Amino acid sequence: MAFDVREKGRLKREGDPVSGKVVKDINGNPVREPGMLKKVKAIGWFIEEYGVAQISMNLTDISVTSIHEAFDAVEKSARNRGLRVTGSEIVGVVPLKAMLDAGKHYLRKQNRSLGVSDKELIKIAVKSLGLDELYPFEPDKKIIEYILDAKSHPGKQLVDRNLMDFVYETASESPAPGGGSVSAYIGALGAALGTMVANLSSHKRGWDDRWEVFSEWAEKGKHYHDQLLKMVDEDTAAFNRIMEAFKMPKNSDADKTKRHQAIQVATKYAIEVPFQVMQLSYDSMEVMKAMAEIGNPNSVSDAAVGALAATAGVRGAFLNVKINSSGLDDKAFVEKVLTDGARVVEKTQALEKEIIEMAEKKM
Repeated sequence: MAFDVREKGRLKREGDPVSGKVVKDINGNPVREPGMLKKVKAIGWFIEEYGVAQISMNLTDISVTSIHEAFDAVEKSARNRGLRVTGSEIVGVVPLKAMLDAGKHYLRKQNRSLGVSDKELIKIAVKSLGLDELYPFEPDKKIIEYILDAKSHPGKQLVDRNLMDFVYETASESPAPGGGSVSAYIGALGAALGTMVANLSSHKRGWDDRWEVFSEWAEKGKHYHDQLLKMVDEDTAAFNRIMEAFKMPKNSDADKTKRHQAIQVATKYAIEVPFQVMQLSYDSMEVMKAMAEIGNPNSVSDAAVGALAATAGVRGAFLNVKINSSGLDDKAFVEKVLTDGARVVEKTQALEKEIIEMAEKKM
């Protein structure tokens, strides 16, 4: 089976593929029959400790041959020999994309929507690849991005809190999280509602031939709510940058100049972050509009509520843009961002009105 899948393949033989005479070319060199997969090295052996045979593989370029493609190829080879693959193991760490791609691959084989959370995609990949056959697969210890993220954010992030903790943290005397983070979270909830309607529509009985259309909308919605969730902590981080800049020493003229420059840089960033929230929240409304138009009619109210939440995200974020703009010296930048922001608010309100009207006609 290892010879079947590895790029190097096996030696070509006359007659019996195992014991037959090796075929050679005109120069006397052995002729090889290539395997199924490119950029793959493989060898097979029996592991007495587990009582199983194992195909040990080295995927030298997963952009050419992915983990799930390698697994499926071995599974096909085993099936042709009357054998069954019971599971697999990843030695070392793995990129997040490889796991997400695997999860999507197996969902696609089931005609299921791909617009689900990364956590769910990883769970599907683990179960489909049998990565928990020998021992539990722990994403936090096996996925590169999660390991790096844990090191760069040793404390608990806002988005990692439960709903109650987030509410009470917001209600506390701490100035952050404030309106900016809350606006980002409201926007994320709006996009999540649009995604929910897309996923429900994808699996609606009688709509089997349309699952891919709704899956694509669900993936779009997932992109928006994932980005907005990142903005929850980013807005608080932007506020903290301003606070840190104000704490800088101001004993000398040089200190004052350096401090002022740091405040300006931090303030500009604290304008850019909520403006991104505005844009993401507005853009996410394309999902809610589509779902109000073509989605499951039983969930049209959810699409409408998603539009209302997105509007709240836009307007709330714009208030943060405005208040932070008052402290920036770059008036040309301020004028542009306020003009652009007002335009986004105007477009958002018009789109919200359109979505609500569509939804109400179907109720």
